[in-house]
Amino acid sequence: MQDLTRSKENRKRIKWRRVFGALLLVSIFLVGLFTIFQYIEDAIKTVNQPLKKTEGTQPFKGAKKNKLNEINVLLLGSDSRGEKQARTDTIMVAHYDPQTHKIKLISLMRDMLVSVPGHGQQKLNAAFSFGGPELLRETIKENFNLDIHYYAMVDFKGFEKAVDLIAPNGIEVDIPYEMSYGIETKLEEGKQTLHGKELLGYVRFRHDRLSDFGRIQRQQEVISKLKDQAVSFQSVVKLPKLLSIMNKYVDTNLDSSTILTIGKDIITKKSGNLETFRLPENGSFENKRVDGLGAVLDVDFDKNISALNQFLDGNSVAQNE
Repeated sequence: MQDLTRSKENRKRIKWRRVFGALLLVSIFLVGLFTIFQYIEDAIKTVNQPLKKTEGTQPFKGAKKNKLNEINVLLLGSDSRGEKQARTDTIMVAHYDPQTHKIKLISLMRDMLVSVPGHGQQKLNAAFSFGGPELLRETIKENFNLDIHYYAMVDFKGFEKAVDLIAPNGIEVDIPYEMSYGIETKLEEGKQTLHGKELLGYVRFRHDRLSDFGRIQRQQEVISKLKDQAVSFQSVVKLPKLLSIMNKYVDTNLDSSTILTIGKDIITKKSGNLETFRLPENGSFENKRVDGLGAVLDVDFDKNISALNQFLDGNSVAQNE
């Protein structure tokens, strides 16, 4: 009888040890989770501090949000090497609809001939050289009637580091031919798994028959694949490091609540597949040469504005390759 009583007491102790152990693990997890979110909040506050602007650029005057609270974020890849008039290799607009949780991506070709306020007819990327993100915002509004609310300018070194953090095992792409000229790396033909530096070269290469058209296709492909990587649990754990990279390499005026809202939709997969579009669309431009500017794309703006509105309203085919 005494042995039976001892056996029951031992089982009770073992049971309570297990319960205590489980509670301890849950507590550690919650404390860790709280620490991560606190880190994220602090990092976002740092990201949102006023950043040093490129000399000669204007304050960004983003449009007011519409009634549906849809937002457009001007995404820029900075090719600055210390010069006063920095260039941008990449000009995109990310469109986010909080009603549908959808994210759409618009790529703008930098060689489009556009009217730049105060500078006359120029290539689109010249607007950035003349007046930074704000003048580029004004130019896009004037030529395509598209409101821009925020901007995010990514240094290419930051792109490399973000890729290696989000996709440590690399991103698989199918390279159609050898790429090397102008990208500081050599990429062999065929299916390859690329990491930060190589992937940056892949999305920047433009010395082939497709020129900027091919580069935009590769940029959209890579962003879509990176978005798929970002929905993994591991990426949630890496958020603090990712925000630390943003703080160092991204110049943006996005507020913390907007970043968290969009990020939550990506991580929880509410945003679905990434829909992409290119300006100008096929059949809406001509190749021309202009004195002082070189080769340009002469655009039918009415046709492109109509196609852009259809894409944003969900009434058109997403990809126009």
